[in-house]
Amino acid sequence: MKNWISVLALIGLFTLESCDDGFAGFGGPVYDREGNLEIDRVRIKEYLQTAAFDSLYRIHDPSGLVVIVQEEGQGSRPMNGNVVYTNYIGMLTDGSVFDTNLAQVAQENDIFNEDRTYDIFTFFVGQPTNQGGAIEGFSTGFRRLRSGSKGLLVIPSPLGYQDNPNIPNIPANSILVFEVDFLGMD
Repeated sequence: MKNWISVLALIGLFTLESCDDGFAGFGGPVYDREGNLEIDRVRIKEYLQTAAFDSLYRIHDPSGLVVIVQEEGQGSRPMNGNVVYTNYIGMLTDGSVFDTNLAQVAQENDIFNEDRTYDIFTFFVGQPTNQGGAIEGFSTGFRRLRSGSKGLLVIPSPLGYQDNPNIPNIPANSILVFEVDFLGMD
């Protein structure tokens, strides 16, 4: 009986010892959201100092996202649950286009996929991607735009694809720049 208690105590000790704050779930590392956000704030500030964009005004969201309004819409701003309709061009900070819902832009940037349907992009504000939403940066950015606006969303990696190595054409921890045309919402 004492042997069993000793074995259980050792198992408990090893279990507690192996619980490291740097790991989560099934042993993978925890994404450092705050650390990456601080790094990206500096990178975005440097990017905005060198990138020339015409704008009416800029919104620096507390999340780290920057909205550059180029044309003001007349409609209202979406809230969680609204469906947004938009055209977009997704770029990295070096200007390389990684995604778009516009066939001509995809062809011009050698990312055209014949199996894809190039239509107006729709998503539910505030919903995860697996429930009809988009990346977090889209919801955050569109909440700051009026329906009918045109502009840019400069999205830090924690609000984008984080350190996911499986997203085509987007390196881990990339800042994303989306040129958006906010067509309307329901």
